[in-house]
Amino acid sequence: MPFEIVRNDLTNMQVDAIVNAANSRPIIGFGTDSGVHKKAGRQLLIARRKIGKIAFGDAAVTPAFNLDAKYVIHAVSPIWQGGKKNETELLESCYTKSLQLALEYGCESIAFPLLAAGNHGFPKELALQIAINTFSKFLMKHEMQIYLVVFNRSAFVLSSKLFHSVQSFIDDTYIQEKYLEEYNIPTGQKAPDIDLYQLEEARNRRRMAELSPNYQSCQLFSEEMERAPLAPASPRRLEDLMKEMEETFSESLIHLIDQKGLKDPDVYKKANIDRKLFSKIKNNKNYKPSKATCIAFAIALELNLDETRDLIGKAGYALTHSSKFDIIIEYFILEGNYNSFEINEVLFAFDQPMIGG
Repeated sequence: MPFEIVRNDLTNMQVDAIVNAANSRPIIGFGTDSGVHKKAGRQLLIARRKIGKIAFGDAAVTPAFNLDAKYVIHAVSPIWQGGKKNETELLESCYTKSLQLALEYGCESIAFPLLAAGNHGFPKELALQIAINTFSKFLMKHEMQIYLVVFNRSAFVLSSKLFHSVQSFIDDTYIQEKYLEEYNIPTGQKAPDIDLYQLEEARNRRRMAELSPNYQSCQLFSEEMERAPLAPASPRRLEDLMKEMEETFSESLIHLIDQKGLKDPDVYKKANIDRKLFSKIKNNKNYKPSKATCIAFAIALELNLDETRDLIGKAGYALTHSSKFDIIIEYFILEGNYNSFEINEVLFAFDQPMIGG
């Protein structure tokens, strides 16, 4: 997928360009800067000194030397001063200029740390939002593999409001699913439509049936019907069954794109799907993508919950309440939030696979 959040050491990434959280002056700083210089070797500092001072919000390129990359892009992020010194604009500039340099140098892949969220004291929630928004805008116009690399989960902080809202939805959905099982209510009903009154009514009906004088005889009649031989069904030819086959996932996807008057790049970019993968799906009607890829297309097409179930069903997948991944996807669809990048933030925070391909 063009954008991915990964847990790793930035210096271990095998990409064309690694972005270093650099010091404004040509010296080795702390944290990420220290780790990059240590693995790249002494030559990196020599090359960095030739550049001289880099302004806040700006970036510069050197070779990567001993790193598993071609280039190191030295981005100088702002120090947080309460948000009154254009810190937000300067941090966005760091990401934008780093990406522009990667384009100029012909890079196909780039790995970023979460800039400014460490020693520079930037609020992590805001730092993450700026990074994601900048990547999203860039990828709608350009082709590049972007990694946001976090060393541990403490470095990755969602908006507390969003996190608690999703967690509450997961908990409520799980509880409602258990009620459905306990009271024998059909699971096809949408969880948000189920209320406690309906559940209590279902329980009362079941109790009345069990206490009814005719209950036992009804049970015996039901068992006899089950044992009765069925009338033989007329055989159906395979060719007739084949004619009744529904559209494949690929065929349904292309029809939906046409129906909505969208262009292919608009859809696969919004879905966080690689162009080559989209081409495979489009040109092979029997291609079966992963569930994460199918859902990514449903999100990009802004399908409602029923439409999403129908589309991914073409590839043999379903949404259930036994999967935290599925519940999170349902949450965003019901909220009308079709931002695949934000969805992936939440999926990563809840330790779930991300959508795209």
